[in-house]
Amino acid sequence: MRWILRSLLALLAFGVAAVALVFLVPTDRVGALAAERFSQITGRALTIEGAIRPSFWPVLGVRTGPVSVANADWSSEGPMLRAQALDIGIDMSGLLQGDVRITGIRAVGLDLILERAADGRENWVFGGTNGGTAAPGMAGEGKPFTLDLAEVTGGKLTFIDHASKQRLALLGLEAAARIPSFVGPADLSLSAELHGQPFAATANVAEFAPFLAGKVVGLTLDLQAGQAKIGFKGRGGWQPFAAEGELVADLANLAEVSALAGAARPALPMGLGAQAVTVAGGLTVTAKGSVHLRGARVGLDGNPLSVDADLTTGGDRPNLSAQVAAGALALPGLMVGGADQADASQGAAADPAAGWSSAPIDVAGLGVMDASVALTADAIDLGRLKLGTTRALMTIDRARAVFDLRRIDAYQGNVTGQFVLNGRGGLSVGGDLRLANLSMQPLLTDLAGYDRLSGTGNVAVKFLGVGNSLDEIMQGLSGSGSVQFTKGELRGLDVAGMLRTLDPGFVGEGQKTIFEAIAASFAVENGILTNDDLALTAPYVTATGAGRVGIGPRTIDYRLRPTALASVDGTGGVMVPLLVTGPWAKPKFRLDLESIAREKLEAEAKALEERAKAEAKELEARAKADLERKAQEELGIVRQDGESLEDAAKRRAQEALDAEAARVLERLLGGGSDAGN
Repeated sequence: MRWILRSLLALLAFGVAAVALVFLVPTDRVGALAAERFSQITGRALTIEGAIRPSFWPVLGVRTGPVSVANADWSSEGPMLRAQALDIGIDMSGLLQGDVRITGIRAVGLDLILERAADGRENWVFGGTNGGTAAPGMAGEGKPFTLDLAEVTGGKLTFIDHASKQRLALLGLEAAARIPSFVGPADLSLSAELHGQPFAATANVAEFAPFLAGKVVGLTLDLQAGQAKIGFKGRGGWQPFAAEGELVADLANLAEVSALAGAARPALPMGLGAQAVTVAGGLTVTAKGSVHLRGARVGLDGNPLSVDADLTTGGDRPNLSAQVAAGALALPGLMVGGADQADASQGAAADPAAGWSSAPIDVAGLGVMDASVALTADAIDLGRLKLGTTRALMTIDRARAVFDLRRIDAYQGNVTGQFVLNGRGGLSVGGDLRLANLSMQPLLTDLAGYDRLSGTGNVAVKFLGVGNSLDEIMQGLSGSGSVQFTKGELRGLDVAGMLRTLDPGFVGEGQKTIFEAIAASFAVENGILTNDDLALTAPYVTATGAGRVGIGPRTIDYRLRPTALASVDGTGGVMVPLLVTGPWAKPKFRLDLESIAREKLEAEAKALEERAKAEAKELEARAKADLERKAQEELGIVRQDGESLEDAAKRRAQEALDAEAARVLERLLGGGSDAGN
């Protein structure tokens, strides 16, 4: 800010000298003398083209032709300041009494360039190594002055930062400043165009002198760009920059605000700022660059939120920490995009039979900042899904958002777990969710347009999907999980009636299968769910099932094996397989009579095989029995307990051999005794 004062003092020295000199010296010398005084203070050359003309009415002053001020010697952008004409009016009677009262400064066609070199040097700093006598405490720096009106018409202001390669240009600049009292309030107004977006701003400083010295004083700011309006009322200072007060902002659909920032308007879903964003609350900006919002009321497309937030900018990315509370939130665009989002913004429901949306999902906003946001809401309407009381924590780290679902009441049950939205190098979604005691018919109707299954369900699922649209994600979905349903009905299908009549016509309106329980586990790969352990129990009917459900293509190819029980104790009955195929919206049901015949033939073949095995075993047993009988009758072989016929024969042969050996030995011994006598 002091550079403005020193520049003003230099211009004032130029103006005072010029006004005085026009009465003392020829006008061709006035410019040279005034330029010399300016150069002494700033160290920059001042060039005045043409003569300096005095002005006597309506104010005393001077008027010049084109004027230019040289830039710093390290700049290659040309003059720091150029103007087609410069008018300076001074109250000479006050000046003679020691009071500096500037009645007017008017710059026509001003072109001002502010530059910061790569090494940090700034072209608006005068004095010292930058040349000139300008320095803190310089003569006249603390001198009170007033300014009736300073104007810039048809101007241009360019800011260049060579370190960051940033270049900003205010075009069509129209500005006015008034400082009626050096220690009192001061006003500034300006209009210009930035990044092609016109805007207008006003500022009021309660105490000009303290503000100029870098102190915090009363401050009011207003900005308007198109439909966007921002107002601040409180206290602020510039050395260091800090502010504290009440912020009121209507940012419309963020188009104008984004344009001023040189960015594209973010593609926000309906309900999160697609059409309207308003903010009102206590704002604090600290000297360290952090921003704090307290007791704020935020409106997003009509959704009212209570917000306490803290934004810090000291790391690699801004970091947001916030507590958000809401009543009933309407977020119809959160689960759709593109054309679907436009339909949702008009309140139209997506056609469930049309398939998943192929509109691109833009998650570039995830990389703007890191965040930790705690949300509490009485209800959330996601367009397709309706949620009740919600308690969740969202954390964003380097474009990866994790939603910790601590409590979500939904469809007469609740949902807990984690959901992950990863925008690092593309888009992927994943989760580990547990759904307890949910009413399945309204859930499946809202989620997929499927209203044929009712009952209470428990679902556990882990999943991962990759793609830049909902369709791509669903087509490549993978994961696993389990389901359990209790006390419900499957509408459009009467399994018991089919089994009783073997008629596949028990489908359509009015048909239903009432069940006590359904349980199954499943795996998902490339958007296809597979299951082979479904178990259904119902009055007089049980069923098992296996097959595939196409989550991506929204199709089903499933084989149910129901059995109509002959009695309540579960015995007897008829089993006829049932095939369910086709799209989710219009599945086809048919009895698999071919499999009945095939299974009957397989059963008969198996029975014949078993019968043949039994007969062969019986014949073998008979042959063994006959052999044993003959061995006993003819050879005297009798089996002992646990002994095979072969072992018995060996034993019998050994016994006979032992007996014969004993007789031979006895004869030998008996014969030897006779010879001795």
